[in-house]
Amino acid sequence: MKQRVGIVGFRGYSGTELVRILRPHRHVEPVLLEHRQDPADRPQPFNADQPRRAACSAEVVASEQLVLVFLATPAEVSMELAPLMLAAGARVIDLSGAFRFPNAETYSHWYKESHTATHLLPEAVYGLPELCRKRIAGARLIANPGCYPTAANLALAPLIAAGVIDLNAGIVCDAKSGVSGAGRKASLTTSFCEVTENLSAYSVFDHRHVPEILMVSGLDERDLSFTAQLLPLDRGILETIYFRARQVKSAEELLDIYIRRYQGEPFIRLYKDGLPDLRGVQRTNFCDIGLKFDASGRTVVVSAIDNLVKGAAGQAVQNMNLALGFPETEGLA
Repeated sequence: MKQRVGIVGFRGYSGTELVRILRPHRHVEPVLLEHRQDPADRPQPFNADQPRRAACSAEVVASEQLVLVFLATPAEVSMELAPLMLAAGARVIDLSGAFRFPNAETYSHWYKESHTATHLLPEAVYGLPELCRKRIAGARLIANPGCYPTAANLALAPLIAAGVIDLNAGIVCDAKSGVSGAGRKASLTTSFCEVTENLSAYSVFDHRHVPEILMVSGLDERDLSFTAQLLPLDRGILETIYFRARQVKSAEELLDIYIRRYQGEPFIRLYKDGLPDLRGVQRTNFCDIGLKFDASGRTVVVSAIDNLVKGAAGQAVQNMNLALGFPETEGLA
């Protein structure tokens, strides 16, 4: 018998992606939890099976015996709902930034707002499976990583651990994303006429995803220059990361570090020749990584993901599979 899981925020881009991935999942049945009415609800065909809808409340979570609830909601909504869902007996996977940091001060500094559920921060587990897998299985509250940090940390973590990046020379991360990363809410910045045939940088030096990169990688803020840029595409993230390598003589040595670290990882693909691009990862849960190196130590690593899948809903399902004991690749491969 399938276990029931709830989705709050199912109308947003990440929530819609969750519904798409979970509907054919062999072990769970999605239930759409109505947190608020939305007059812009998408039309649905009347003669096609749709997931059941129910009110978003602790009582419904308990009566429906939901084992887990996904919160594809803004951080302030996640802080409101997570305690209620947990108290009703469900695990929670939150796709916002509400529970990614171990202390409220970091959240308040970067998100420019107060944290209203600080009592949950000590038990929240950061859900980047390739780097945090052992802690995810027993967690009640999993903080799904941001899209930019997912691509950056999967590219940087093995090399930082191996000590082959010259931190005195700094790291530059040039990150480009499709427009869906900004969410479904309308704004001038993400409107068609502003985005099409355009490329723009934003949140320079103060992007709220920077502290996630620092937290996971162990870098200091002075070691990393991160710039986010908006592509005229609906989905995908491509990060071009520049640094100077040390104690390394070839690209093969760097690639071997990745091979050793990610051996057996189902969603990491490494390029020996050439570099990854967005088309190769769109609508998949893969992170593709490739690199170039020259004799002076100059190194360029390219990391590509789909921001709505590996950067959001797909990774959330990967975390669910680990938390509930299902095959990690179920619904994703």
